[in-house]
Amino acid sequence: MVRITDVARHAGVSASTVSYALSGKRPISAETRQRIEASIRLLGYRPHAGARALAGSRSKVLALVVPLRTGVDVPVVTRFAVSVVTAARRYDHDVLLLTQEEGHEGLRRVADTALADALIVMDVQLRDPRLPLLRALDRPSVLIGFPAAPGGLTCVDLDFRAAADLCVGHLAGLGHRVVALVGSPPEVYVRGTAFAQHVVRGFTAAADRHGMSSSVHPCEATPAAARSLAERLLRERPALTGVVVHNEAVLAPLVDAFEALGVRVPGDLSVTAICPDESAERARVPVTAVSLPSAEVGAGAVDLVMRKLRGTPVPEATVLEPRLTERSSTAPGPAR
Repeated sequence: MVRITDVARHAGVSASTVSYALSGKRPISAETRQRIEASIRLLGYRPHAGARALAGSRSKVLALVVPLRTGVDVPVVTRFAVSVVTAARRYDHDVLLLTQEEGHEGLRRVADTALADALIVMDVQLRDPRLPLLRALDRPSVLIGFPAAPGGLTCVDLDFRAAADLCVGHLAGLGHRVVALVGSPPEVYVRGTAFAQHVVRGFTAAADRHGMSSSVHPCEATPAAARSLAERLLRERPALTGVVVHNEAVLAPLVDAFEALGVRVPGDLSVTAICPDESAERARVPVTAVSLPSAEVGAGAVDLVMRKLRGTPVPEATVLEPRLTERSSTAPGPAR
């Protein structure tokens, strides 16, 4: 069994320094804390419950669990991470970023070593295997995302189903009858990632409600994939006049690909998206879009987890209503 003296020897500090780093009873430099935390992770050290109770104080660290799996849009994830870090500093807390696909073991390690007071978990799946452990842990957690069965959890996110509904409703109001969703990379759907699934369900339900013909197309996050999909859509769906994009990386390349193929945006094809405002605004044709409120979601997650740390009751579900901003990429569809 790994002891605190083993951690101290590996990190090149005294055992008391490791103890202070775990308990927060005395200030430890950021460089020393990072070295100790690295040794704890490498050696698999887990202080027993009695030692944690004796320490009796918090680490003033929040763990942000965001596994960088294949298909994850790193720039989008980075926006959320920055918002969490910024909000945490307002509470005088630091953030421990966990990016590996560690599942149960990663969560258990953080909980058992007292590296963090609470956890904020991203990239939530509809049937996420981490949920039973999160419900059982002895420290607070907040999910950015809504699984299929969120009971007993605290979740916050944009209402992605309503966001897709807004995009489709906007196109329907302009007279478009044939629409397509250009979605996340295929592996995101295979994993059952919650936000992507909610978008598909919202898009399909809204299209059905408006009597529209619709189709869903996962797309790899590359310009080549955007070009290939644009060609396929024009070949297979010649009546297509409206597109909803939920894949920030291909938004601009997709618009460029359609125009290179002789399809004018918005003259021949209206494009909407679910993406950050800056991405929609900087496109060559500014895109009508539902904003992705990373700052609000990240700050909301931190606020919820800090309230839980104080023992204040919080709602299980915090849903941010979508907001659609009309720009130059949408226009009336063909006359019926």
